[in-house]
Amino acid sequence: MTSTAQTPAGPDARRARPDHLGHVVFIAASAAMGGFLFGYDSSVINGAVEAVRDRYGIGSGTLAQVIAVALIGCAVGAATAGRIADRIGRIRCMRIAAVLFCVSAVGSALPLALWDLAMWRVIGGFAIGMASVIGPAYIAEVSPPAYRGRLASFQQAAIVIGIAVSQLVNYAILRMADGRQRGEIAGLEAWQWMLGVMVVPAVLYGLLSFAIPESPRFLVSAGRTEAAKAVLEEVEGRGTDLDARVEEIRLAMHREDRSTFRDLLGGGFLFLPVVWIGIGLSVFQQLVGINVAFYYSATLWQSVGIDPSGSFFFSFTTSIINIVGTVIAMLLVDRVGRRPLALVGSCGMALALALEAWAFSAELVDGGLPGTQGVVALVAAHGFVLFFALSWGVVVWVLLGEMFPNRIRAAALGVAASAQWIANWVITATFPSLAEWNLSGTYVIYTVFAVLSVPFVLRFVKETKGRALEEMG
Repeated sequence: MTSTAQTPAGPDARRARPDHLGHVVFIAASAAMGGFLFGYDSSVINGAVEAVRDRYGIGSGTLAQVIAVALIGCAVGAATAGRIADRIGRIRCMRIAAVLFCVSAVGSALPLALWDLAMWRVIGGFAIGMASVIGPAYIAEVSPPAYRGRLASFQQAAIVIGIAVSQLVNYAILRMADGRQRGEIAGLEAWQWMLGVMVVPAVLYGLLSFAIPESPRFLVSAGRTEAAKAVLEEVEGRGTDLDARVEEIRLAMHREDRSTFRDLLGGGFLFLPVVWIGIGLSVFQQLVGINVAFYYSATLWQSVGIDPSGSFFFSFTTSIINIVGTVIAMLLVDRVGRRPLALVGSCGMALALALEAWAFSAELVDGGLPGTQGVVALVAAHGFVLFFALSWGVVVWVLLGEMFPNRIRAAALGVAASAQWIANWVITATFPSLAEWNLSGTYVIYTVFAVLSVPFVLRFVKETKGRALEEMG
């Protein structure tokens, strides 16, 4: 599924303020609830990791597979969501995702055994994949051009807020259970409540989908022209030439050349060079170990002597830092440029990860890190997330949306996104075993990838700031 660049007729219309901008903001925010659930579901498992290990008596390898298995659903959901949305509409697709989020939350909270917990995780992952595709596309298709950039940022903001809220909820539930992840609350263990509470935002997401209009692009493709005009008038203002806008959308859809995998082939290494650069950006974004901070941070801090309540608190503060960094990136990416932000982020991450590796190399004293190393580990962990969020967390998605030539953009984005999910799975599936082997050595590996990302950006990544999409080649 792709979104058309919808431009109202005439420069005055481009600058026009919609009659009900507040309503347009409500529409975009409602769609971004999918991003909130994306972030929430991705991170909420952090609070349940050690309880699941203890409940089912499993080792690090099996535990890693249960945590990482959701990424299989993510990949399938992302790959199929566009086609589903083109067939039945964006709104119905959102409702399907909301139902899957609900089913996953209830099933994960009430598992019969380890195998069905993994199954519910896959279902939740499928919903994440759908939300990661549908939300941004829908927002782009309903947003007035003059406000599209700011409204599109709602999705990323919602993701990082979802991550933070999941950690806050986990922390609150843990406190209610007297600091025990397997402590009982109303007949269920704390970790079950952590996974089950997601049903609340999932239901809200489903209800909000009944309060927002269908995408005008889909309505035009389905031949529902009058309905499309009504939505365009609602979001772009009464002064819009509705007939001209519908014709623009129709012509843009006819002009679209759907790229295929075959279009990406070329050169001596299977893919075109620009596709490899996109894959490299996606892979480096994950191989620095960012998802360890969101999937395993509570486990990590407990492994070096911090009590469960403290580990959950630090997971929450890390999520707040993630929000701050994301806001910084959103403010600077069009002013400073993509490459400078990526380079600053790479250097900052490399330093922070190296400090974490040093801190974790210390011998534990009374089950915890010595004072200096403990402080360094905490500060460096927050610094790592900050530098990632203000750079690679946002910049990679901006570059992937801009760097490919028009004729291959859709297919190239699909390959790059798939590489990202695979790299995400590798990090998520290997961390427990690697940490058990040598926690400091694991962070040395992540440091190496952060360092290698610097020459990669300098040598291969071109600045796309201020360049029209038609100039990419």
